[in-house]
Amino acid sequence: MKLEGKVAVVTGAASGMGKAIAELFAAEGAKVVVSDLNLEQAGKVAQDIESKGGAAMAITANVAVEEEVQRLIDGAVDRYGTVDILINNAGIMDNFVPAADVTDELWDKVFAVNTTGPMRTIRKTLPIFTEKKAGVIVNIASIGGLFGSRAGAAYTASKHAVIGLTKNVGFQYATLGIRCNAIAPGAVQTNIGATLTAVNAFGMERAQAGMGMNPGIGEPEEIAKLALFLASEDSSFVNGTTITADAGWTAY
Repeated sequence: MKLEGKVAVVTGAASGMGKAIAELFAAEGAKVVVSDLNLEQAGKVAQDIESKGGAAMAITANVAVEEEVQRLIDGAVDRYGTVDILINNAGIMDNFVPAADVTDELWDKVFAVNTTGPMRTIRKTLPIFTEKKAGVIVNIASIGGLFGSRAGAAYTASKHAVIGLTKNVGFQYATLGIRCNAIAPGAVQTNIGATLTAVNAFGMERAQAGMGMNPGIGEPEEIAKLALFLASEDSSFVNGTTITADAGWTAY
């Protein structure tokens, strides 16, 4: 059991990659805080984990709201005494809107969830980690944060920012026993597509230009296994970096 006795907070954990991460971490011995906007579904995930002998609790939280981030981490500490692992998985798409059409409203909405949310959870958890000189942060970024046109302007910029934040935190807190890494998934079978509501035709066409070179679609469980590696002592010398998981799509 690679995470025996650890407490892990996973955002966006009601479905997709977050759910797979929460379930795998629990199976590896972690007490898991299943966080999501959808409390009913998060509760089902937590109940399912407990029915299999694991330990989990559900907390509703919108990472775009500071008060809810505070309540999330405080709730984890109140229940389990500490936090050892933070997984920033919650995210939304941007309808492939290109720069000429992006609105302030869309830009702010995407950044609030994809970038400011992880900053806030990291900011809240770092004092816990620095006090005990131990802690692990894993940010779910995207190959959209490494390349230019896997989505619209806002999503692309937001995920580039997450990768920059990952590097900054990883280096600056390395001597305090804290590691911060990111995963950049390619196409993965999740329901993030549900956040696509009014797709921009031009932006979609440009973003899809390289889809024919995609070797395959990943499963959430495959990303969860990588998150487990980064959260465990197996990756003790890995810090401040981003690992791509995309079947080789970006190797072309």
